[in-house]
Amino acid sequence: MKKQRSSFTGQVGFVLAAAGSAVGLGNIWRFPYLAAKCGGGIFLLVYIILAVTFGFALMLTEVAIGRRTRLSTIGAYSALDQRFHPLGWLASAVPTIIVPYYCVIGGWVTKYFCEFLIGNGSTIAADADGYFDTFITASGSFLDNPMPWFLIFLLATALCVLGGVDKGIEKVSTVLMPILIVLSVIVAVFSLTRPGAMEGVKYYLLPDFSQFSAKTVLAAMGQLFYSMSIAMGIMITYGSYMKKEDDLEKSIGQIELFDTGIAFLAGLMIIPAVFAFSGGDESALGKGPGLMFVTLPRVFDSMGLGRLAGSLFFLLVLFAALTSAISLLETVVSIVDDKAHWGRRRSTIVVTVFVFALGSLSCYGYGSGVIGSIQPFGMAFLDFFDFLSNSVIMPVVAFLTCILIGWIVGTKVVSDEVSLSGPFRRKRMFEIMVRWVAPICLVAVLASSVLENLGFFSYGS
Repeated sequence: MKKQRSSFTGQVGFVLAAAGSAVGLGNIWRFPYLAAKCGGGIFLLVYIILAVTFGFALMLTEVAIGRRTRLSTIGAYSALDQRFHPLGWLASAVPTIIVPYYCVIGGWVTKYFCEFLIGNGSTIAADADGYFDTFITASGSFLDNPMPWFLIFLLATALCVLGGVDKGIEKVSTVLMPILIVLSVIVAVFSLTRPGAMEGVKYYLLPDFSQFSAKTVLAAMGQLFYSMSIAMGIMITYGSYMKKEDDLEKSIGQIELFDTGIAFLAGLMIIPAVFAFSGGDESALGKGPGLMFVTLPRVFDSMGLGRLAGSLFFLLVLFAALTSAISLLETVVSIVDDKAHWGRRRSTIVVTVFVFALGSLSCYGYGSGVIGSIQPFGMAFLDFFDFLSNSVIMPVVAFLTCILIGWIVGTKVVSDEVSLSGPFRRKRMFEIMVRWVAPICLVAVLASSVLENLGFFSYGS
């Protein structure tokens, strides 16, 4: 007898859970520094245009595949065309690789939130570089070691997944997403009221078309993968929990609104504040961990009410990281449960142990011990896993998905699924994007991502 598949209680539950997945570190950490490095307002404009076209088509495709097949990633692709069974395994590799190192970074955020909450923000800011280096290299005491914080974040994520779709994931998302939006507005307003912040606002909001280039478009398209949880198997999994009567096209539009809105607010939180702190120096918005864990603690310390601002900001980032980590872990648990038929409890426990084991490599990968001495392709484990999943596998999965839907089984498969719950208003645009535009763009994204990571060019150059 076929096992009854879990489902969200309704469209609101699905939208909040999927939006929680989409809204994560990609929005609050990566989006602002990319916007600053790629021209500010022109990057924002290009990103919004791509989100409602390129991003919409890819996300709709994945959710429709999940809802049509009622299967997790591996089974879903096979159900559409048995020849694409290997694509299901490739797509499943993405969350499996990402969730361990994502939980490590979630542990970093948890640590910084606790430090600001107890009033240690000034101590961190006094030697922000040294503090962060000591922490991630596990050179300090037990609580200044990333492992306990990684464990705390991982266990919190696992408990939410253990609760199931409606009683765990949906309930957590229903609570955290509204709080996340309120916190975003509060921190953004606080940031905008700092002296000198308006220059940063102008840079961020007013497009300078002289800054437009192919790199701007490629950077914005690459960001969509981070921001919208595309090609990770997440949207297929969440789509498989979606009820047939829920309006699919409208739901995707609402998820886009949440996702882009939070990314926009993150830019308002960070860019004006750093501009004000640095006296308009764009280089202060450096790429990578330095922005969130080195530059921003100094910015908050320079503010009045810096302890409160820092606490609220890292609480916001913590909630965003948690909702995304839940979706990543749920995707892997769903795959294991579908293949092994172990049930949610046993599958969650096994996957959590695996995540802890693989995450330990990223946790200690920056240290001077045995793990730190192993550098795949010259990268620390966390950087290597990030490069492999985000820069290589995800664009390949998205490209092959477009080929499957656009040229093998036909776009009618998705169109018919969308039409079950109402008229498909953006059908023509969807067909053009999936068949023609997206595949070309995805090849360009793959090539540029690999070349950037290999050091041939930088989006900021």
